[in-house]
Amino acid sequence: MAPAKGQRRLSLCPGPPVAAIPFGDLLEEVGSMGTFQIFSVFFLSLPVLFLASHNLVQNFSAATPEHRCRLAQPGNLSRQENLVPLGEDLKPDRCRRFTGWLAPNSNDTAGKEAGLEPCLDGWQYDHSTFASTIVTEWDLVCNLQPLKSLAQSLFMGGVLVGAFVLGDLSDRYGRRLILIGSLLMVAIMGTGAAFSNSFLTYCIFRFLSGIGISGFLLNYICLSLEWVPTKYRAVVVSIQSYCSTAGQVLLGGLAYAIRDWRWLQLAISAPFFAFFAYSWWLPESARWLLMNNEREAALRNLKHVARINGKAAAGEAVVLEVRSNEVSLSFSMNMAYFGLSMDLSMFDMNVFLVQLFFGAIDLVAKMVCALLLSYVGRRIIQSVSLILAGMFLLVSLPVPSDMLTVRLVFVVLGKGCLAASSMCLYLYGGELFPTVIRQTGSSFTTVMARLGGIIAPLVLMAGDYQPFLPLVIFGVTPVVSGVSAVLLPEMFNVPLLDTVEEVEERWVTFPIASFSFPTRERSLASATEKNNQGPRWASSGRLEANRLS
Repeated sequence: MAPAKGQRRLSLCPGPPVAAIPFGDLLEEVGSMGTFQIFSVFFLSLPVLFLASHNLVQNFSAATPEHRCRLAQPGNLSRQENLVPLGEDLKPDRCRRFTGWLAPNSNDTAGKEAGLEPCLDGWQYDHSTFASTIVTEWDLVCNLQPLKSLAQSLFMGGVLVGAFVLGDLSDRYGRRLILIGSLLMVAIMGTGAAFSNSFLTYCIFRFLSGIGISGFLLNYICLSLEWVPTKYRAVVVSIQSYCSTAGQVLLGGLAYAIRDWRWLQLAISAPFFAFFAYSWWLPESARWLLMNNEREAALRNLKHVARINGKAAAGEAVVLEVRSNEVSLSFSMNMAYFGLSMDLSMFDMNVFLVQLFFGAIDLVAKMVCALLLSYVGRRIIQSVSLILAGMFLLVSLPVPSDMLTVRLVFVVLGKGCLAASSMCLYLYGGELFPTVIRQTGSSFTTVMARLGGIIAPLVLMAGDYQPFLPLVIFGVTPVVSGVSAVLLPEMFNVPLLDTVEEVEERWVTFPIASFSFPTRERSLASATEKNNQGPRWASSGRLEANRLS
């Protein structure tokens, strides 16, 4: 259904570029930096405050206080001092003790060295600064001291794994879904780390929370920027960067107030349950939805944003389409083509002879089409072949029943024009879509073509009620599609475009309904310009919004 006057149409491929504007400008129509954007940036920035806490929390939760060996039989201070040797810094040794009590001021150095043993009964810790840390909890000192660093390395390993795994998943399933799941993962795994009963369990929870942190990092920036116009992106990034810095200050304050590592770990993890709860309010990026053919969802989100920003009227005027013209060509051409090919008995003639005629006309039509494609634009061939096909089929309708040969000639000519159209479409369809979505677009076109082939037998069944109906349907649909083909851009000798951004720039001044034949000089100049610019890859998948007059 065509959009009403005054509406906007978004397309993933080059469409009728009347007053074409980038997707970012469409955000201006639905509110620019309005209420929605402000709240969205605010809500996405709050978890950033705690990112530094998770990254740096082991500065406090894994702090190593002063410690020395615990004595098997605690005694007075004098006895303890004489059971623990002095280290090189003239402080009590942290990892060894004497096997027995030595008299004060003993100079028997050799005896002292011979009577040393590791801390078999554990350690005594200075709790004046930290009430509890993972070091004091699981005695990660002396020979086990490297395990403290291992815990932090595993956390960063989780961040790395998350980048590999969740980065790909966010491209497949969307930023919002991965972000919500990541927030929940950080909340559960971070809280689980606070209640760990062993160092191994603690490391597992930290590793998994690192994966969640990575998932949030990968997607919160995308969701922030893809809903914000270009001129505000630097401001948004600056705000979120400030939040990260403020998070380091926040961690210092929390660690100062909370000296027990379990409560500190819980304090930086529990807020993610609240972040998870409100993250459901955040809509998916309309850019990502459009790039993944989720047009209805993108439309709902744009309207939702417009309503929040007080631009409900503008939101209701948004209409989304994929390259509907090119898809309709494929559908109608294949429906008519297969419809005529599937019922040769409708001509009340020798079916073998009819099949021979159909095969011969296909061969001739495709040879003529191949020749024209080398000298004439694709658009004119596509449009004219479809219109002629429909006209030949419609003209055959008033032919008297006793003039079957004349009717067959018209139908065969129509069939030949459909064959030429199909050949042109296979080439044209691949050229219309930019590289980043060429496979997706071509696949969708193929699906629609096969759908036309599926519907063709159903159209033939209409002949049981009115014999003329199949030819009417098979004739009208190509004519309609041929007219719509006028709106497609010309691709004769135009280099293949790589990104949607290049499509925007290429067709922003495209002349609608211009059937002028492209000159080779102009085409070569276009190719030279693209080669000089080199390939440009759009990371955010910019789209095109066309205002209909």
